[in-house]
Amino acid sequence: MINATNRRNHNVSNQKIVCVLDDDPQIGAVISRILVTTGFAPRQFTTPTPFLNEVKTTRPILVILDLALGQVDAIDIIRDLQSIKYRGRVLLISGRAAELLAEVEEIGKRHGLSMLPSLKKPFHIYDLSTTLKTLDRPSILPSEHERSIPQEVRSATKIEFKEALRNRWLEVWYQPKVNLKSLQVCGAEALLRLRHPQQGILSPISFLPCPGDPLHHPLAKLVLRQAIADWAGLAKHNLLLKLAVNMPVSVIRAPDFVGIVRTMLPKDGRFPGLIIELTEDEVITDTELIREIATQLRLCNVSLSIDDFGSGYAALSRLTDIPFSELKVDSKFVQNCSSNALQRRLCRTVVDLGHDFGALVCAEGVEQPADLRALIEMGCDMAQGFLFARPMPIEQLLKSMRSSAAKTAEAPQSA
Repeated sequence: MINATNRRNHNVSNQKIVCVLDDDPQIGAVISRILVTTGFAPRQFTTPTPFLNEVKTTRPILVILDLALGQVDAIDIIRDLQSIKYRGRVLLISGRAAELLAEVEEIGKRHGLSMLPSLKKPFHIYDLSTTLKTLDRPSILPSEHERSIPQEVRSATKIEFKEALRNRWLEVWYQPKVNLKSLQVCGAEALLRLRHPQQGILSPISFLPCPGDPLHHPLAKLVLRQAIADWAGLAKHNLLLKLAVNMPVSVIRAPDFVGIVRTMLPKDGRFPGLIIELTEDEVITDTELIREIATQLRLCNVSLSIDDFGSGYAALSRLTDIPFSELKVDSKFVQNCSSNALQRRLCRTVVDLGHDFGALVCAEGVEQPADLRALIEMGCDMAQGFLFARPMPIEQLLKSMRSSAAKTAEAPQSA
């Protein structure tokens, strides 16, 4: 028999609860009505204490916050949400300046919260409804993998890299890169993950050796070997993605690096080539030698990409000495480029600069639909980020790509 408490918990778990905190009850009521019409169950509050108690109890899928809330503000609430380990989405709505909204949104992200693109008052009903649809909006890739992959939000104790290598805990995951003209997946970046028996999936910050450590050399071989093997697995299904791998300069400067790459590359005539990503600050350390290595790599269909552009101290005159085929815009330029005028100008400058060098430009860290639209308007070539898909194991990438291909093939028949 289901008792009253269990029945209440069951009912709550089947509702799409949204908690609204706005010290203007009329605004809160308008937002609540919109929520009801779009299938959500709103809980409206004008003061923080009952709001936070409700969030603790029901764990809503979304909280909506005004910036100014009388004696407290949205930043206070953001800190409270972090302290209670809230894992739903957060939407800021305010009449304050767009730059201030963007800054508070960034503060929310720094506190580990999942922030939706903010809305400026007065807003149109359509704008809020569109934002709400993104809560369960399918990505360009099918999103089933996102529900099955652990979120990498926890910081773990530093893992001994030799132990990870010895126990074969290391895995190569992939984050898709999307062509912004066709909105189709055109490539993927290989990213290292560690599957720890107790701590779960860990990101590289938990285990990578220090820059220049000799252990980067066996690690580079592992990543290259696995990426090439994974490309071959995708190619069997006619999925000919161009893969990218990250390498430190200390590795590519090794005398045997080019030879190792040559022996690993597939002989398949369909192979579209490999991209090696170097960070901006490293690429100018020895431009003459790196230019030689880059030229050797080009002869075997491997090109260089300058990663995190804008985060380092590269001199433009020295970049002209490096034959690179791709420039990756650092995420700090990309995020909020749609709402922040300075960010937009900086992002456009990097896109134009990459094109002036004859390179393709890929935007990193794309999380908001509005930023994606802005990048398309700027003429950016490719993008990657959580808006499309999180990093995933090769099996999930293959499943997603095959599913997308099947849907594309069926589309004309059902039209």
